[in-house]
This record gives sequence, C-alpha cells and structure tokens, in this order.
Amino acid sequence: MRFGLCIFILVSFLACAQDMLLYLRNSDIIALAKQHYGEQGHRRIQQWLAFIDESKTESELQNIHLVNDFFNENIKYKTDDELWLQKDYWATPLESLGVGMGDCEDYVIAKYFTLIALGIPEDKIRFMYVRQRTVNQPHMVLIYFEKPNQIPYVLGNFNTKLLPANKRNDLTPIYSFNGQGLWLAKSKGLGNKVKNSRGVSAWNTMLERIEQGQLSPVKNNYKGTTSYVSAY
Repeated sequence: MRFGLCIFILVSFLACAQDMLLYLRNSDIIALAKQHYGEQGHRRIQQWLAFIDESKTESELQNIHLVNDFFNENIKYKTDDELWLQKDYWATPLESLGVGMGDCEDYVIAKYFTLIALGIPEDKIRFMYVRQRTVNQPHMVLIYFEKPNQIPYVLGNFNTKLLPANKRNDLTPIYSFNGQGLWLAKSKGLGNKVKNSRGVSAWNTMLERIEQGQLSPVKNNYKGTTSYVSAY
C-alpha cells in the first residue's frame, strides 16, 4: 500500500497539504494504524485530524501555541531504544500519535507536519539541533520565525513554554534545517546553509517511509521511560 502524496516530498509540502489530509480520511492508513496501535492510538490520530480542522481559522501565532501544546499533551517522552529498539528512529506523526510516545525528534516532526498542514509557510519553521545545557545532552526543538531575521520562537518538549530563543538560556544552538535545506546555527537561530548532515539523512529516510505508507508497530510493552526529558 502506497502513501504516495506529494505533501511528504520536500519540494511540495505546502501545495499538497489539504490533499494529504483528504487522503488520510479516505484511505486504509487510519485502519492500519488502529490495528497496530489499538483504540487509544486510533483516537489520538482522529483527535489530531479534528484539531487541524478546528485550528484553520486561528491566527498564525495562535496556531504555533496550539500545535506546541497539542503534541506536548498527547505524546509522552520515550527513547528510541525503549520504544522502537533502535538507536535513532525518526517516527512519522501517525506512529508517534499511535503509540502516544516519542523522543524529541518525534515531537518536532509531528509539530512540523501539522504546522505545514495548517498553512504555515515552510520557510518560517525549522528543525534545530541544540545542546540542553541543564543536563549537557543533545536535544532537538522546532523554531518559528514570525518575521524574517527576527528572533525565532522555540517549540520544545523539555521546556513546554513557547518562548523566544533569546529567552532560552538553557539551549545552545548547533544547526537548523527544514525541507528547503540545512543551516549552521548562530546565536539567534539563524545561519548559513550547508549541504549534508546526519539529521537530513534521517529526515529523508523518514519521508520515504511515509511515502510508502509504512507504519511500524511498537516494539516493546510501553513500560519504563528513562531520559532527562521525562522528568519535567
């Protein structure tokens, strides 16, 4: 079964956002998710689709707040080792909502796709690798630029408050990217575009799995959550 809609291909997120949502509602992918993740997972996915419908009339900045809160409330932190029995697995939004768990990359991926579906321009949002200074560990957040060259807002799951990057003294930016490219990060979440990185490779692999309609069943019994993020 193919999940072959161009919403998930790098060059065409915005043009096909509504087609992606229509496809989800009229395909077997939701039924497959129910088989993999049960009634609770199916309900979270349906709530996500309803949330997108209900949020379309909100302002851009309000949607940034709403999307950040929605996924922080509906996904609990769990490491890839525990959940997928893999060192670094980038889950799709359906997988993260299906199991109701994910690591920091999975929060960011789900928020990113949802904001694109709500019509937020792709050049306003980026993935950003950071170092979480309070525990000296690598972390990932989403950043949103309300205006070009303005200090971006940070959408995270460690600190769930939506704050400008210059108010997040607990983070050291490393680099940022979206579907249009990759940037080395400067102090305000800006930077120079570069070509290659492990993050972009993982991103492209995840896109290919979505395009093919692949859903991974959870690999463990959901018990145990061991990470600094789980402590907030």
